[in-house]
Amino acid sequence: MRAAQFSRFGGPEVLEIVDLPDPHPGAGEIRIKVRAAGINASDWKKRQGLMDQELPQTLGYEAAGIVDEIGDGVSGVTVGDRVFGASPYGAAQAELALLSYWAPIPNSLDYARSAAIPAAAETAARSLDQLGVTAGSTVLINGASGSVGSAAVQLAMERGARVIGTGSPGTHDALRLLGAEPVAYSDGMPERVRAIMPSGVDFALDVAGSGVLPELVELVGAPEHVITVADFHGAQQTGIRFSHGDTGRATYALAQDAQMAETGRFSIQVGQTFPLTEVAHAHRVGEAGTVRGKLVLLVD
Repeated sequence: MRAAQFSRFGGPEVLEIVDLPDPHPGAGEIRIKVRAAGINASDWKKRQGLMDQELPQTLGYEAAGIVDEIGDGVSGVTVGDRVFGASPYGAAQAELALLSYWAPIPNSLDYARSAAIPAAAETAARSLDQLGVTAGSTVLINGASGSVGSAAVQLAMERGARVIGTGSPGTHDALRLLGAEPVAYSDGMPERVRAIMPSGVDFALDVAGSGVLPELVELVGAPEHVITVADFHGAQQTGIRFSHGDTGRATYALAQDAQMAETGRFSIQVGQTFPLTEVAHAHRVGEAGTVRGKLVLLVD
């Protein structure tokens, strides 16, 4: 099969499309013919050598496609089903991918939009679970207009929470459509939040990593009511929890979001798509930050 890979660390130019052996699913896994694969910031961090140090490395943790092989112990899915899900092997940007958890693609979604969901939805649901966001909670989401942030807004609203979302002024109309009350995230953000919620908020989720963790603690009153998924060093300095999947994943989120998407209550914006062969160009676009919405690779 063809797959995206790099054999040395560096810029987008180190990315190649190579031929690799076809993978086969183990117990509890399925294999799909990939039709679309999501791109995340972790992809270029890996490529730059900021994460795993082994070489060579493949890329991609989320994909959508058609089931073509099923591992032992798997039920509820058959060959030919359209599914989207997550790969534990970081090799989903390829013609074939193994998924460890998945959900049916709703009739209302195409492959590209389905492939944009898994990482954002799981991260958002896990973080809201760890915070304890429930009906009646008020939650501030810092960086609410990105993929993870918009997923968190929609899932928090689904739980019955009141959501305040930070974002640039150009994103405020989109945040209102999702149900959030938008505030600008530049200097003076805490004062703008208090103008909406004079007594502060119950919880805060940072998905932007914009250096505002002390302000978030001030707004909620205690570091244990704040979680970040984007500022590891800031979390260490402030005593805030850094959420990651090593402590358990919210795998239920995929099926929940599929059901919500079917009735128009959940969506992730796809900003731009690229053929698998243009993965290097996709990285350049992603690192430049000029496209709003998820970047997705399409596989013929």
